[in-house]
Amino acid sequence: MTQQHPYLLEMQGITKTFPGVKALDNVTLKVRPGTVHALMGENGAGKSTLMKCLFGIYKPDEGEIFLDGRKADIKNSKDALRHGVSMIHQELHPVPQRSVMENIWLGRFPMKGVAPLRFIDHKKMLQDTVALFEDLNMAIDPKQLVGEMSVSKIQSLEIAKAVSFHSRIIVMDEPTSSLTGNEVEQLFAIINKLRARGVSIIYISHKMEEILRISDDVTIMRDGKYVGTWQASELTIDDIITRMVGRDLSERYPARTNKPGDVMLRVDKLTSIHPHSFKDVSFELRKGEILGIGGLVGAQRTELVEALFGLRSIKSGAIFKDGKQVNIKSPGDAKKNKIALLTEERRVTGIFPVLSITENTAIANLGLYKTKFGFLNESKMKVEAENGVQKFKTKTPSVNQLIRNLSGGNQQKVLLARWLLTDPDILLLDEPTRGIDIGAKFEIYSIIIELAKQGKSIIMISSEMPELMGMSDRIMVMSEGRVTGILEDKEASEEKIMRLAAQHGSQAG
Repeated sequence: MTQQHPYLLEMQGITKTFPGVKALDNVTLKVRPGTVHALMGENGAGKSTLMKCLFGIYKPDEGEIFLDGRKADIKNSKDALRHGVSMIHQELHPVPQRSVMENIWLGRFPMKGVAPLRFIDHKKMLQDTVALFEDLNMAIDPKQLVGEMSVSKIQSLEIAKAVSFHSRIIVMDEPTSSLTGNEVEQLFAIINKLRARGVSIIYISHKMEEILRISDDVTIMRDGKYVGTWQASELTIDDIITRMVGRDLSERYPARTNKPGDVMLRVDKLTSIHPHSFKDVSFELRKGEILGIGGLVGAQRTELVEALFGLRSIKSGAIFKDGKQVNIKSPGDAKKNKIALLTEERRVTGIFPVLSITENTAIANLGLYKTKFGFLNESKMKVEAENGVQKFKTKTPSVNQLIRNLSGGNQQKVLLARWLLTDPDILLLDEPTRGIDIGAKFEIYSIIIELAKQGKSIIMISSEMPELMGMSDRIMVMSEGRVTGILEDKEASEEKIMRLAAQHGSQAG
């Protein structure tokens, strides 16, 4: 009887260089069979690059990959799947015009008939999809068009697709970034089922509580290098943070040095044109204040701030800025009233991935750079972009770099620089640190506090309770489209916020 190799996967001495940056420098990863192996590090540490080398998207400049102790030459993604490796990417790319089951079996549809008259066997495809969802305990309609589904359902679909390959190794890159609490529990149940079958999961996430709960082993990377591997049971959150950033981060939130002043914005009984959105929302925002907005999925927080920016229509209610009523029907109106919005999904509605840092920085304010002949003054744009990079310490070889090549935290800094060029009085920040590592989060927090100190008024939506409490002067909690309470920072607790978030539709007094 042959003895099982102690490691299902070994990546040894993996090095990968891109123009201007060494993304991976002699990295090692060893994954045991039937375990959940967390891969952690700040944005730009090289986690996703290492996994793209495993999945055949990138070819390493140096190093070797072994599966079950045998050297594996993985030339492309098809090769990886053939070797039993599948990957759920951080950026979801389904085919929106096709059904759920077509997305799952794309490129490997079950066929019937005899060549040359062979056809897709839709009946078998439906049966296989139903069986897959039953096995994973997922409630998804196989015939639904993917374009009609929520981001969290698409995330679940991608997980099911990865499982359908019967892979021995499944890479999950930020799998819970768009999932609700119940869906996270469902994902963990699926992971436990796969682990029991001997499948190994490589799990990339910034959510440390999740990592410690679901993982067997944890590998930490920093600046493209391997730091070490530990059993999850040996680690605390503080251990992980210190090893990830190479310094002690005992304070996860900077001290708030801003001092809120007079009322800058007053919202009075604002109601959406859509019947199932926000209703009768009233609150005040002071100059130099950070007002956090908390609530569960479906609380309509994003819809509210998008309405304040003119992206959604209002049925009734009023908005007052500096004591005067303002009419905001479009983002142009919002910009004229010195209001800026950093959107929730930076990859979808924030960055222009095929444009440079310079172009992404200048794009909200192009009127500033027009010459009298109608051309753009590119050197002026470049100076502004370089100022933004310097101010926010954005990590990039140059402002000519495409923004898609930056880590999430650095992309967010470029977007902040973009909106600050419009000279806003009010900044609406929707989940500003989503998908960003602990070190970059601290930098973003410091920027937000400094802006508030300068007199900017900030509304910040966050789904992370510690972040809400660590960053906000006051916290407004919403449930089912209504405000259920507003807490001063000193009286706020996770329990109080959760109680208000779970209330049904009662307006705060």
